[in-house]
Amino acid sequence: MQSKTQTTNNPFELAKSAQGKTLMVQGTTSDAGKTTLVAGLCRLFADLHIKVAPFKPQNMALNSAVTPCGGEIGRAQALQAKAARLPLDVDFNPILLKPNSDTGAQVIVHGKALSHNASSNMEASEYQDYKKVAMQAVLSSHQRLIKKYELVVVEGAGSPAEINLREGDIANMGFAEAVDCPVLIIADIDKGGVFAQLVGTLMLLSQSEQDRVVGFVINRFRGDIKLLESGLTWLEQKTNKPVLGVLPYLHGLDISSEDALVTKQSSTQGTSSSGKVRIVVLVYPHMSNHTDFDALRHHNDIDCQFLFAKGAEGDTSPEKIAIPPCDLIILPGSKNVRSDLSFLRQRGWHNDIAKHLRYGGKVIGICGGYQMLGQLIDDPDGLEGQAGSSKGLGYFAMKTVLKRQKTLLNVSGLLQLAGQSVEISGYEIHAGESTVLNDDEKPLDTLLDIQGDKQGLITEDGQIAACYLHGLFDQPNALKLFMHWLGHEVSQAPSIEVLEEQAIERVSQACQKYLDMAKIKQIITDWYK
Repeated sequence: MQSKTQTTNNPFELAKSAQGKTLMVQGTTSDAGKTTLVAGLCRLFADLHIKVAPFKPQNMALNSAVTPCGGEIGRAQALQAKAARLPLDVDFNPILLKPNSDTGAQVIVHGKALSHNASSNMEASEYQDYKKVAMQAVLSSHQRLIKKYELVVVEGAGSPAEINLREGDIANMGFAEAVDCPVLIIADIDKGGVFAQLVGTLMLLSQSEQDRVVGFVINRFRGDIKLLESGLTWLEQKTNKPVLGVLPYLHGLDISSEDALVTKQSSTQGTSSSGKVRIVVLVYPHMSNHTDFDALRHHNDIDCQFLFAKGAEGDTSPEKIAIPPCDLIILPGSKNVRSDLSFLRQRGWHNDIAKHLRYGGKVIGICGGYQMLGQLIDDPDGLEGQAGSSKGLGYFAMKTVLKRQKTLLNVSGLLQLAGQSVEISGYEIHAGESTVLNDDEKPLDTLLDIQGDKQGLITEDGQIAACYLHGLFDQPNALKLFMHWLGHEVSQAPSIEVLEEQAIERVSQACQKYLDMAKIKQIITDWYK
């Protein structure tokens, strides 16, 4: 363990030669609240003028953000960086896995897709062998962070008690053992069985791993805390570990999750609310960056629904769920565009889109959805699966070729729509390079002006718009212009930036009120004596 070199009012203040301390948060399950707790702790420590940074050794997510240096990290770590009031850094999430099939994923190391073969994809068995190399990338990032920051708050992944994943683990206890850090375990009481979760998780750990668990946090509690106290006393006596706090269920909290779209959204089996702008987002198996639609979901004048279709890829008779009547259909991003386009056709959604347009509805494609609206998608190197080409939906005279070098950019410019223009900013993450096939050289309408570069497309009749830019609806003025394009005038809504900041503050205040922060700080200090 590292030695403490001085005593000051700030328990984590370091001498120049010292290294920062590390605290890890692991969970009994996925969606136990790890992301939220790390974000809350980062903001709380930052407000105490402690130089704190977030860290997640390995993240599996289809939602990512672009760093200033042009790398990718999970959006959860982007949120945590905001909580710590830091610019994004690829070291906050050195290994990012972006699944493109049930058994394979694109491997991103220090912000860049790995180029170990023709593609950057690995099957699960292949990645298992690669973990030793991945661990070195993880440790090098952690080493850089503890040289720059007084405290690094680490988020684990899933559960540390997954027996089949223990060998070569780099995401949970394998990392904690490698850097010798203390671990908090958080469990979600709202799901039920919280005592079994905590005791069972602890019992499935090795003795050395159990020894580094310094306490428990119970999340999403509703009701009278007095009714829980006897259980907490039993838990502490049974495990000889302290319960460091019980966080309440924070109603209306919407912290960006990894990929928990289904648990955060309701299906479109019901009817839309009358009087609202009706928007349907198509959900395909490899949908990416669902955070693009958070601003739509939050708006009081918009009924944004996610359409799920049952059935596995390749079904010969999949269940068909028709797209309900709406003002706008959105084709979101995708990590496997050709496969998701096939899924869309199998569900009959291409026919629903055509019918929607015949009745005067409008369509937006974002990133992978943009590519689907063209004439051809070509993947000559098999970057997203089997090499080959797929016929697009044909609404734009455009061809897309997937390239090994990804485009990773934060951009700003003008949104040009319905005869108006407003400022807009966002980010691009795509392997595709799209080229307009315009034989008669007739100028095409474009959606965006990014520093003089015309981007995106709009059909001549103004019904279909598409581009590569993620975050289209995040700025209030841009959202209002899109709704004006749909023929609706809506009230001004707060930006996603404001909503995220409010959510971070709520979590931070809950941590300060309901966690024993004095004991947590003392535990960290004592660990490194």
